[in-house]
Amino acid sequence: MNVNQQTLLDWMREDVPYFDLTTHLLNIGEQACIIEFYSRENAVLCGSEEVQAICKNVNAEVTKFTPSGTTLSSNETFFVVEGNFSALNNISKVAQNIFEYASSIATRTSRLQKRVREVNPNISILTTRKVFPGTKELAIKAVLAGGAYPHRLGLSETILLFKQHISFLGGFERLEKVVQTMRTKDCERKIIVEVDSKDEAMQIQSYSIDGIQYDKFSSEKLKETISQIKEMNPHLIHLATGGVNEQNAADYAETGIDGIVTTSVYFGKTTDIGVRFLKG
Repeated sequence: MNVNQQTLLDWMREDVPYFDLTTHLLNIGEQACIIEFYSRENAVLCGSEEVQAICKNVNAEVTKFTPSGTTLSSNETFFVVEGNFSALNNISKVAQNIFEYASSIATRTSRLQKRVREVNPNISILTTRKVFPGTKELAIKAVLAGGAYPHRLGLSETILLFKQHISFLGGFERLEKVVQTMRTKDCERKIIVEVDSKDEAMQIQSYSIDGIQYDKFSSEKLKETISQIKEMNPHLIHLATGGVNEQNAADYAETGIDGIVTTSVYFGKTTDIGVRFLKG
């Protein structure tokens, strides 16, 4: 997966809307230059393909390339570019930002998945669409680099009924009839319904739906609820969402769920990526 080329051009234009005033005044722009990117900590790398595309846009040559998804060691140099000073200075900050933000998401995703898989190797890690506007392409790529998958890429691709849908529908009592109509209109997609109480889950478990998404259940309550529902309907998919993160994911992995839906990997400290400028 790669970020749209126009998005990359827009990111470059944000940082250098016209020209680099400092370099222009110093008259050093044509000097030969090398920049090296290295990680100051252990991390899962993401963003290399996008940075490589940015380098091509300024006629810079990538002489060391490490693909997204690679695990980096502290102080490891993973990406090297050669060109003139002006070109490399113009792209250095946007490239560093891409590496730092994308790698941090990939790293958190990898850590979360590792904790869950140590308890249950069959659980899916799925990320929500709660990304900062304008960063979705890179965020999704980072999730994939970390070993997880997006829960839903947008409203157009999945059927997921939230509380507001149920409210405007007229309550859970009307849901079963509506589900039959939905299947007639779109027979190939699974129908998932979100609940925020055990009573709601018990009410809908016999409906002709494909799965239940449990919002903000404690791990203890979720384990109890899923255990009972599986005895009545063993065919449902069970998803946990709302407050599941790296610290408590292992507890949720023991509840009998099939997948963890989380936003937590998008937010946190960025990966510490360093940049060295060397004379060519």
